[in-house]
Amino acid sequence: MAKKRASPVHTTFLLLMALQLFSATSSLSHSYSDEGIDETASRTLKEEQPQVHCSRERSRAAWKIIEEYLLPFVEREKYQLSSRCRLHPNNDIFRDQEEHKIHIDINDWQCGYCKKVFRAEKFLDQHFDNRHYNLLNVSHGKCLADLCGALHCDFVMKSQSHKTKCNPAAATRNGHLCEDLADSCFPVDEGPSVARLH
Repeated sequence: MAKKRASPVHTTFLLLMALQLFSATSSLSHSYSDEGIDETASRTLKEEQPQVHCSRERSRAAWKIIEEYLLPFVEREKYQLSSRCRLHPNNDIFRDQEEHKIHIDINDWQCGYCKKVFRAEKFLDQHFDNRHYNLLNVSHGKCLADLCGALHCDFVMKSQSHKTKCNPAAATRNGHLCEDLADSCFPVDEGPSVARLH
């Protein structure tokens, strides 16, 4: 039995179709990331900007603790935190960006700066890192995540196991950090209400 050979026109047509299909899928897969940002532009932006070595997730957990467990007592005593206090909102490097998050629905988060919508908070965080990095409070802000030892952030973060062994050195360090925060944010010589907060 003789084998049939494909005509040169047919072979050329199939080859062109395959190349066109490959080109289309290749450009689609590299043009957009999960959040809809051009990856090349994203990479360029990240290379041009200095790195911030602060965990946004742990800073968010620290702020949640401050907001839920400390600020109600501060407000009840009608006390104003000093801007020198590391717990003051102005000292959070991510505070302005976090306040510009709009949680529309369970799978819809919106950027308060440019109104772009994302399907998860992590993509909005990436968007802030890529597109609104210049709005970070890098000059005066501090990393709230650095206070997580004293604030026990692991208890509000769902990803951590609560059955870890106690590290005596870390416990001592966290105790000193907690005392330093209390001394600097609530100086006892400022009156009885501040002493209660201390």
